[in-house]
Amino acid sequence: MAKECFKKTTNLPVMAEQDLNSLKKKFGKSIKKVRMDKGLSLWDVAYNCALDASKIAKIEKGQFNITLRTINELSKGLNESISKLFDF
Repeated sequence: MAKECFKKTTNLPVMAEQDLNSLKKKFGKSIKKVRMDKGLSLWDVAYNCALDASKIAKIEKGQFNITLRTINELSKGLNESISKLFDF
């Protein structure tokens, strides 16, 4: 892998901040596309998965680091597989 994509703090490679931000934005766009394709509002998804609509909006904009638990909740709220959410 290209050295500019990783920086070492220990013996394990770490994604560069720029690459992490790009990944968050791509994931957020994917979430928004799935939501819009299903005709759901932020509030519909928030209600379905017990997350705050403002948090979902931040995820869609790539402004939020999310956990596996949140990804799982989003997949439930969107009635979509987790792998579909990473289809970008």
